[in-house]
Amino acid sequence: MPPSKIHYRVAIIGSGPAGWTAALYASRADLEPILIQGPQPGGQLTITTEVENYPGFPDGIQGPEMMEIFQAQAERVGTEVLLDMVTGVDVEARPFRLTLDSGANLTADAVIIAAGASAKALGIPSERQPGVSACATCDGPLPVFRGKELVVIGGGDTAMEEATFLTKFASKVTIVHRREEFRASRIMLDRARANAKIHWKLNAVVEEIHGDGAGVTGVTLRDTQGGGLSKMPAGGIFVAIGHLPNTAIFRGKLEMNEVGYLKVRHPSTRTSVEGVFAAGDVGDPTYRQAVSAAGEGCKAAIDAERWLAARGIHG
Repeated sequence: MPPSKIHYRVAIIGSGPAGWTAALYASRADLEPILIQGPQPGGQLTITTEVENYPGFPDGIQGPEMMEIFQAQAERVGTEVLLDMVTGVDVEARPFRLTLDSGANLTADAVIIAAGASAKALGIPSERQPGVSACATCDGPLPVFRGKELVVIGGGDTAMEEATFLTKFASKVTIVHRREEFRASRIMLDRARANAKIHWKLNAVVEEIHGDGAGVTGVTLRDTQGGGLSKMPAGGIFVAIGHLPNTAIFRGKLEMNEVGYLKVRHPSTRTSVEGVFAAGDVGDPTYRQAVSAAGEGCKAAIDAERWLAARGIHG
C-alpha cells in the first residue's frame, strides 16, 4: 500500500520502541504522523525472546509480542503505518523529502529518526540459534543462563561490562578475544581482570557454536596464531563486538560520530538540522535499552510538536 497522502506534518523512520512511542505521542497531539517500518519491523526486539526488564510486564513478555502491542496502541490513536523502507532523505529541502524503497515519495515538515542500531554479528551460520544473545543486560538474568558457564566475545568496553554483569548469574564467564591487546578502557579491563569469575581465552575466534535446539552447549574455537581448533563447553554466548547505528542514509547530511551515531543536542532530541529529531539507538551508544528508547521517542515527539507549533504548523 502506498502512503495515503503526499505530505505529512511528521514522518517517523523506524518501528522499534522509540518509533512507536514517538508515533503514539505525535498522534495524540493530532499531528497525524506516518511511521515507515523499515527493513526489520519491530526492530531488535523482534529477535529478542523474553523481555523481563520493561516496566508493566511483571511476568515478562516476548519481544515480538511487545512490538505488536506498541503498534496496536499507536494505530488506535491514528498513526498511519507503512510497510516500506526509507532509502533517502533530503534534509536541505523544506519540507523534507523522503524516498522509499517502493519508489514512492512523500514530504514531511518534521522527521523523527528512530531507525535503531544493529548488533555486529560473527558471520557464522550457527550463531542464529537459542542461547546466543547480543545483550547481556537484556537476557543475562533469564533462567536459561543462570548457573551456566557463559562466553562473551569481544575486547572492548561493552565486552568487559557485559562479562562483569553476567558474573551475577553465571558460574563462570570466559571472554574470547582475537588478540592479546584490548580496545577496552583501562578501568573496565582492570575491573574484569579483578573478577574471579571471569576467565580469558585470547588469540582465539569462534569457529562454530554448538546447541541442542533449546540452548547452547559449547563452542569450537580457532587459534588465531597457530590455527588449531579446540572445544569449550558453554551454556550461552554473548556477542559483544559492537553495534552499528542504522544511519547510513544520513551520512554527510547530519552530524554523527565516527561510528555513525547521530549527534543529539541534549537534553533535547534535536539533530544538527532544524526539524530533524533522533530517538533511541541511532543516537545512543551507551544504554541501548527498550525503555530508554521509548522515553526518547516520547521526547522526540514533544520536541517535534513544539518545533512545529513555533512555526505555526499545528495539529
